[in-house]
Amino acid sequence: MLIAEKSGVKDKFFVLLVCLLTFVLFLIPTGFENRLQKDVIRARALITAVDNSELEQYGIVKTGNQGVEIEILNGPFKGLVTESNNMLMGKLELDKMFSIGDVALVVINMKENGEFVYANVIDHYRIRIELVLLLLFSGLLVLFAGWTGAKALLSFIFTGACIWKILLPGFLNGWNPILLSLLIISVLSGVIIFLVGGVTKRGLVAFLGTISGIGITAVISILFGGLFHIHGAIRPFSETLLYSGYAHLDLSAIFISGIFLASSGAVMDIGMDISASMSEIVHKKPDIHSSELILSGIKVGRAVVGTMTTTLLLAYSGSYSAVLMVMMAQGTPMFNILNLSYISAEILHTLVGSFGLVLTAPLTALIAGFIYKKTEDSSLSS
Repeated sequence: MLIAEKSGVKDKFFVLLVCLLTFVLFLIPTGFENRLQKDVIRARALITAVDNSELEQYGIVKTGNQGVEIEILNGPFKGLVTESNNMLMGKLELDKMFSIGDVALVVINMKENGEFVYANVIDHYRIRIELVLLLLFSGLLVLFAGWTGAKALLSFIFTGACIWKILLPGFLNGWNPILLSLLIISVLSGVIIFLVGGVTKRGLVAFLGTISGIGITAVISILFGGLFHIHGAIRPFSETLLYSGYAHLDLSAIFISGIFLASSGAVMDIGMDISASMSEIVHKKPDIHSSELILSGIKVGRAVVGTMTTTLLLAYSGSYSAVLMVMMAQGTPMFNILNLSYISAEILHTLVGSFGLVLTAPLTALIAGFIYKKTEDSSLSS
């Protein structure tokens, strides 16, 4: 009973600590806020009228200027009705078409004295529906998992804050991408695992197993990233950074760090699953031999790894399904497809991430066998 109370106190203290760290992270500036223009503000605007007379139709795409009449819905110019232009370039992934009743995000240009100059229509306003989706997800998570779900939600917010406030600014400032990513992943792994699993032996085993797996994944990423001869500019918008005043960035290192960063979540799942199952085995059978315990953990790992590697394949291939469809429609030979740089990048991503998953399972089982049985033996001898 006393042990359970101590564990509960540790758990609550750790939750408060993470809450404090999350709050501090949101207060820390990224250092890039001063890049924003001082004479502009952003607002929501209702599309009250549209003029499509200057648009030209070419197949399924449209080009030209769409005239729109908008009413500002918030901010100092609320209620103002003005006209704006929406330029279409014939690219479906970039163009947006507005209809009467749509709500758009607009950027309002002002004079130095704050007088209105012009409102530029940027895109459909999606913030509210994104918040609704986030609230629905949060409510479902807490409703289903209770206190554990609330802690998982906290870890979700903390992870987002770390990425936005530390990882991305660090990349832009030229910090070593691989070392920075390893540091961030280590911190996130500790916070997520100890929040969800508690500050217990189970959490410690899962954390050590996760770090071991991520470390090996990082080594394999660095090794095969060079052998594949893939430049980091393969990722969308990466090359744009080089022409935006950030020619010093090592895009290849950022690409490699993204490999083990992306697989770290699945590695954590493996570590926690094996740690939790082995903890339960020791609880039910305290006299189990360490070798038998390790073997049981490896058997559990085999089952988990079997489905998790397929999960990575589905997750990564989904983003490139359109490219694969184009290649298939053109009759491109599979040999050529597999040799394309962006397809090779996804193959590297998937297989290296799967390496980490497969190796995390036995490593976590070995660590659990040592920690659980050593603690158990010490308690019995005392």
